[in-house]
Amino acid sequence: MIILILIYLLLSLVMGLLGRNRKFGFWGYFFGSIVLTPLIGLLLVLASDSRKSADKENEE
Repeated sequence: MIILILIYLLLSLVMGLLGRNRKFGFWGYFFGSIVLTPLIGLLLVLASDSRKSADKENEE
């Protein structure tokens, strides 16, 4: 049981690391992955814009 929890947290950590340069940052995707599941967290990361492209759109 402990192994499954550690794997879940590790996958959530990976989703946070993948999302660190995205719109919600590391903590947003990390906690989103914990609450929703790492698979949904991955979908959120893939569907979100990078932080740099979102800033460029706001300047225009």
